[in-house]
Amino acid sequence: MGILTPLELEVSHLIVEALNLEDVHPHEIDPETALFREGLGLDSIDALELALAVSRKYGFQLRSDDAENARIFASLRSLSHHIDNKRTK
Repeated sequence: MGILTPLELEVSHLIVEALNLEDVHPHEIDPETALFREGLGLDSIDALELALAVSRKYGFQLRSDDAENARIFASLRSLSHHIDNKRTK
């Protein structure tokens, strides 16, 4: 399991809280594990809820029609990196 950066830990808390993942502990999410399907097992509804939570917390929107979404949402690390580059809050 990889070591989480402070932002990755913050984003993992956001994921767990926004999606009510009661069986998942934020510090136990591997930063390189897939968020969807085989990894955390998130689905498209989770993606919408997570995008809304990111928008509220970090001040920018993740668009459903963004061609980069597969890369952005690939893992906790890639999502955190994207947030770090785009955040306004």
